[in-house]
Amino acid sequence: MKNCDRPRIITLCGSTKFKPQFEAANAALTRQGVIVLSLGFFEQSEGIHISADQAHLFEQLHYSKIKMSDGIMVIHVNGYIGESTRKEIEYARRMGKTVEYWESQ
Repeated sequence: MKNCDRPRIITLCGSTKFKPQFEAANAALTRQGVIVLSLGFFEQSEGIHISADQAHLFEQLHYSKIKMSDGIMVIHVNGYIGESTRKEIEYARRMGKTVEYWESQ
């Protein structure tokens, strides 16, 4: 549900493999006046190793971003949606958030 006193807030969700697509979606949504919450970094695209504890922390941070958002934008390339992203979609739906898709080839 959108608060009329502020712009819409969207959290980007998807694989960290898709950094260029995240950047494109972020720019496009920002140009539309949307507040965009995204990933802090892209471990798969950037070849960054994270520990299991860090992965859990980042997962919890991302769920917090979804919770404070009006909805999510799922970034997928060639239809790919991984298990973590599927869980984020389910969480967003349970929270009553909108779920939109940013498709890229």
